[in-house]
Amino acid sequence: MNNTMAEPSPQQGPLTRAQAQALVDAVMDREGLALAAAAYERASGEWVFEATCDGEPDVAAFEALAGEILGGAVGFAAAPLPATDWVEKSLEGLEPISAGGVFVHGSHHEAPPPAGLVPVRIDAGAAFGTGHHASTAGCLEAIDRELKRRRPRRILDLGAGSGILAIAIARRLRGPVLAADVDPTAVAVARRNARANGVGNLVTVLAADGLAHPAITEGGPYDLIVANILAGPLRRLAPKLALATARGGAVVLSGLLAHQAPGLIAICADHDLVLGHKALRDGWATLTFRKA
Repeated sequence: MNNTMAEPSPQQGPLTRAQAQALVDAVMDREGLALAAAAYERASGEWVFEATCDGEPDVAAFEALAGEILGGAVGFAAAPLPATDWVEKSLEGLEPISAGGVFVHGSHHEAPPPAGLVPVRIDAGAAFGTGHHASTAGCLEAIDRELKRRRPRRILDLGAGSGILAIAIARRLRGPVLAADVDPTAVAVARRNARANGVGNLVTVLAADGLAHPAITEGGPYDLIVANILAGPLRRLAPKLALATARGGAVVLSGLLAHQAPGLIAICADHDLVLGHKALRDGWATLTFRKA
């Protein structure tokens, strides 16, 4: 295996935390580019992006993707990776978190959950979503606000990843949730996680590219749609998301950096999705819209 590290060009300067995490999300969304990706802070305060590849990394592909995501030149260096138990490594320091009335923990955490919180067990693995990323936590909080406002009957989680959001909703409502992801690995992981959390009979996970699946079309219009993906796909999907949302329904969108929010808000406004709430966390935005 090889390790690929992002080295910002002098013109761009050091990576920020949000930029390094945006690279992680973009790389993991690009099938076959890397086995895993991570962002961390050096002692100097600079943020670093690293990806682990099975074989020689496609440095040109990394640089092209970084240019698309960050809007500037970023260089990458490759180096051999020492033998490491990465499953064990991924769990180091992965402490449970509380967000939006949900207590997210791994199977290695044995203490009982705090009173009043709904426990959701998600282990770090091959699909995005352990609750530790700002966009996932932001979605959990937005969902909490929506569930306190009304009880949605038809619910769609688009870009389900590990299934954490669909599972959290199903556990809180004890009702059905439809989830979808374009990555077959994520679909398998989300199904497994749903069963492990006792909601395998409530969470249906589909392999679908966006909303292009008959079951998604037939299941609408939706009272609540959650999509924690990237800004580019969200912009392209906005018109279809609006059509799939019931009048008075809510759409929670995240996976975008704060500076990307105004553009998405404008696109959604053109399709009868009115911004109801905007939350920022660690440079990431979570937007809640209502269907006019």
